Amino acid sequence: MDDSVSGIYAARITTRLARPLLMWRVPAGFPSPAEDYVEGSIDLNRDLVKHPFYTFYVRVDGDSMVPAVQPGALLVIDRMAETRDGHIVLARIGSAFLVKRLHFDSDERVFLLSDNEAYAPIEITEEMDFEVWGRVLHSIQTH
Repeated sequence: MDDSVSGIYAARITTRLARPLLMWRVPAGFPSPAEDYVEGSIDLNRDLVKHPFYTFYVRVDGDSMVPAVQPGALLVIDRMAETRDGHIVLARIGSAFLVKRLHFDSDERVFLLSDNEAYAPIEITEEMDFEVWGRVLHSIQTH
């Protein structure tokens, strides 16, 4: 299945939820007494949303962007963020929304690429009703 989205949701930045922030890296090996070293707090709305009016969330439905984006991941999409070759974007073809990697080849053709090799590239042609709807800035995944 190609990576489509199950819905597009507006960012609500009026909600604040400050959580503790540790100001050092945590090794993946031995346990750390981290609770003794809380240095401040973060607010995910403030840290993940740069353009509140132009930021949306989508949930990924499919595996075409594995390993970069897992099925079920919540993506933070910014419609104001600049997009370039290699960026992961939310694209619209007709009425379908897809999560893909944007690519321009040496002949200036536009492609939407999957990270999963099981999916073929999609070449964008002039006949298509196509739009880069926004850039994926963050991916929130369950582990």
